[in-house]
Amino acid sequence: MTFQDFHFNHKLQDGLNAMGYKNPTPIQEQAIPLILAKRDLIACAQTGTGKTAAYLLPILNNIIHSDHRHLNTLIIAPTRELVQQIDQQVEGFAYFTGVSSIPIYGGGDGAVWDQQKKALEAGVDLMIATPGRLIAQLASGVIDLKHVQHLVLDEADRMLDMGFHDDIIRIIKYLPPSRQTLLFSATMPQRIRTLANRILREPVEVTIAISRPADGIVQEAYLVNDDQKEKLITHLLKGSNFSSALIFASTKEKVKHLGRLLPKLGLPSKAIHSDLEQSEREEILREFKNKQLNLLIGTDVLSRGIDVEGIELVLNYDVPPDPEDYIHRIGRTARAASTGHAITFINQFDQRRFGQIESLIGCEISKANLPEGFQSSFVYNPYSKQRPDKPRNTHARNSNSNKRFFKKRS
Repeated sequence: MTFQDFHFNHKLQDGLNAMGYKNPTPIQEQAIPLILAKRDLIACAQTGTGKTAAYLLPILNNIIHSDHRHLNTLIIAPTRELVQQIDQQVEGFAYFTGVSSIPIYGGGDGAVWDQQKKALEAGVDLMIATPGRLIAQLASGVIDLKHVQHLVLDEADRMLDMGFHDDIIRIIKYLPPSRQTLLFSATMPQRIRTLANRILREPVEVTIAISRPADGIVQEAYLVNDDQKEKLITHLLKGSNFSSALIFASTKEKVKHLGRLLPKLGLPSKAIHSDLEQSEREEILREFKNKQLNLLIGTDVLSRGIDVEGIELVLNYDVPPDPEDYIHRIGRTARAASTGHAITFINQFDQRRFGQIESLIGCEISKANLPEGFQSSFVYNPYSKQRPDKPRNTHARNSNSNKRFFKKRS
């Protein structure tokens, strides 16, 4: 199947051709006809499967054929980074169509607010917004949502995790009941189904490879004590040939610490976190996307809000607190049918949590041998109930490591 089979407007098809889009992904192949048919939709697909294009393309096609141009579509996303990325995709797909869009997000100064306000007063076809900033703009009276035909909730599970449920319900009260509503989520817990039952009308459900990493990701883990993590990460990264890598840590404090430490150890890198100004975060992401920066450090918020091609390595400095976050973290690599490598550091207190990850994805992840000079003090036990105040000393037992990725630089 090709994108020609959807019979999009020729201007939209020109944009696809210019961007090199030829064959739809499974989520696009299933979702696009349903959206074109005006059905409400619940779509569950992991990161990197092309779900943004799955809803943008049929919506843009609808806008092109609309007789009356007004604010046609509202897309709500959890983070400013994701809002910006969606807006960039709109710009690419709609390049030849004349369809206009605006990203609405917080974190900027008064000039950004004024710029957003002026653009809304001038009129746009499509708005992508974070819930908090959208509510602020609604309170100012600038935005009129009474003609909105499409509502998209992207990364709906993440928005609920971040406490945006009441904000979403409040925003929906401004929308006409006759709209088409599309809910996209990487996971489908009960709270998502409850929300869907409340705001969608007879929805069709599409599920693609839920809770499984992409096949192109080589996954492995190291059993390592906390006091050896810094030394191990330096050993692995200095001995690798990566051109683009992400390091994830579960707290902002660890991210900031690694951001200070790694450059001192000869690993040029930058940390991205909420204490930075919006302009600083945007500049760091721009450098990373343009390959001017090879190594980026962030928290799980980054795992849902970054879409960069060519990331070869994801390294989890610690086990993520939620098994689903593991899927999102390592989903930053091996995107669009490429390959990648994912490594996780497991200390003695995170064994049970890592066992839950293995249970979720339905396979055991290889435990790599520690390099010479390193020694772990425990044997992997996914049923361990150890707590930090009750450490246990045992000898390490590791399986062989996959050596495909790590090669000395020539």
